[in-house]
Amino acid sequence: MIVRARIAKEAAMTDTVPHDAAKTNSGRSGTIRVWDPLVRVFHWGLAATVALAWVTAEELQPVHEVAGYTVAGLVAFRLIWGLVGSRYARFSRFIKGPRDTLSYLGDMRRGRERRYLGHNPAGAAMIVALLVALSGTAFTGWLMEEPDRLALLPEMPQIVAPAWADDDGDHGEYGERGEGALGEVHETFANLMLFLIALHVGGVVLASVRHRENLARAMVTGDKRAPGPDDIA
Repeated sequence: MIVRARIAKEAAMTDTVPHDAAKTNSGRSGTIRVWDPLVRVFHWGLAATVALAWVTAEELQPVHEVAGYTVAGLVAFRLIWGLVGSRYARFSRFIKGPRDTLSYLGDMRRGRERRYLGHNPAGAAMIVALLVALSGTAFTGWLMEEPDRLALLPEMPQIVAPAWADDDGDHGEYGERGEGALGEVHETFANLMLFLIALHVGGVVLASVRHRENLARAMVTGDKRAPGPDDIA
């Protein structure tokens, strides 16, 4: 009986560690450090770079290209950090299967979704979709810079090669013409990315209202409200 009581006491102490740590990690009672500095720099750096790429797409092609390379680098970093990064940055921590994601969306529709300390299942699905859209946009943009790069993709020329030919059969300035199959793919990825960003912002606003916390500010400070009894930490 004594041994069982001791085990139960130790288990209870273990369960309270996240709440106690919440007070010491951030230095403020009732909060916990969730987003590490690299996640925050990635998030806001990506937002700024995507905005720069969008506004310079037509007028400042050299700046647009640099922004595109920066986006590609940030995405590559996030993929790596999602494997080896801090607790709440890891994909294995927050990416859920279709069943869990659909269940969470159903709870959202009914207004009874639980609060997640890190990314919730809907947010996780959005992150995956955004990374795919960003990767596709950056990759097709990279292909558009040099026609010869299509030779690296022997399975694709029959789909996108006509985009490089002008009326005389020569290679045209694709970035200026803004037409052809490859340009359409690039534009589709870019528009999809904007649509996903709009959904992401809407989801952040909704979750901030529902759970009474400023998620945008949390991505600046790194801190969120400590988990309650019904929250998923």
